[in-house]
Amino acid sequence: MGIDLNLVDQLLAEHGKRPEDIAGENGWLKQLTKAILQRSLEGELTDHLGYKKHDPAGYKSGNSRNGKTKKTLKGDFGEMELETPRDRNATFEPLIVAKNQTRWTGFDDKILSMYARGMSTRDIEAHLKEIYGVEVSPGLISNVTEEVQDEVRAWQNRPLEEIYPILYMDALYVKMRHNGHVENRAVHVAIGINMEGVKEVLGLWTTENEGAKFWLQVMTELKNRGVKDVFIACVDGLKGFPEAIEAVFPKALVQLCIVHIVRHCLNFVSWKQRRQVAAALRPIYTAPTREAAELELEKFAAQWDKSHPTIAQVWHRNWERVTPFFAFPDEIRKIIYTTNAVESLNMSLRKIIKTRGSFPNEEAALKLLYLALRNHSKRWSTVQSWREALNRFQILWPERMPALERR
Repeated sequence: MGIDLNLVDQLLAEHGKRPEDIAGENGWLKQLTKAILQRSLEGELTDHLGYKKHDPAGYKSGNSRNGKTKKTLKGDFGEMELETPRDRNATFEPLIVAKNQTRWTGFDDKILSMYARGMSTRDIEAHLKEIYGVEVSPGLISNVTEEVQDEVRAWQNRPLEEIYPILYMDALYVKMRHNGHVENRAVHVAIGINMEGVKEVLGLWTTENEGAKFWLQVMTELKNRGVKDVFIACVDGLKGFPEAIEAVFPKALVQLCIVHIVRHCLNFVSWKQRRQVAAALRPIYTAPTREAAELELEKFAAQWDKSHPTIAQVWHRNWERVTPFFAFPDEIRKIIYTTNAVESLNMSLRKIIKTRGSFPNEEAALKLLYLALRNHSKRWSTVQSWREALNRFQILWPERMPALERR
């Protein structure tokens, strides 16, 4: 539907062209919006009753107009006083501005958007007053964000796809109150890559102590939500995780994050030698085959065992979890040799939660993390070289691929 430009010109001529005349607190744009809303409410009541105001057809019709109720509507335009018409039988339910509605459609989304970016309740309150001239109470903001809690529960328990060829697990630490004390608790994030090559956050779990029992519960939950198979699980050395995933998904390969192993090894080295040791480790994980990597590890040990024997021991101790990616071509190695996919997500989450001293409880922490995840995941795209990786999976495990893919 087009707008009559002559009407626009008339409004500009009669009510002014300055920004404050148009979009100011008492500008004609706000007044026009109010007039349209008011007329729409009156029109809705007329449709509901079946006759216009003062129409004789309404005489003894069984229902009639019964005054108005004042309300204040908050929105991008600031605060707007409206009068909602009533009917005598109290059966009128307006649609454009519902009976108990005090905020314009989309206003709550702005509050949630600011909250998801790490703004505190006080910051949101000040921002809305400064930008829109709207005064909102901390209680209102809390109520808006609290309504997300049911959405978080539904998301955490939603059904998942049957197959995630790649699964990443990592954790970030969040200060929250637990059993009367503020403590650092790990929030574990699981990201799956589905058959289309799209990343998906499968869930969030908090724990004080990692272990096989905890990870067994997480893996069992994923299975109960519909996951039947995981090809490769990429982790950063989470205690008890390899045993747990192999118990629930026995065919899964567990790949330790190479970047984490290198970082761990560099903790045993002085700052002056770190660059030299990192360069010496590189031929191990960039070797073309597992056998070639073993030879490079022997060369490294011969050079560094006298001064830093712990480093080679770390690689030997974790060798069976380090080497699975050598069986794959470069396009798959790039995807599975590091948990950077989830680490970069956690980095974004840390930026958001760093403005909070601590959370009052676990639910409050998960609520903010969920909203932040929802924003962040909108920017995700298909994993690079995914078609090539899928073709390799088809050759390696044809019996594990979905029936549609096998045709």
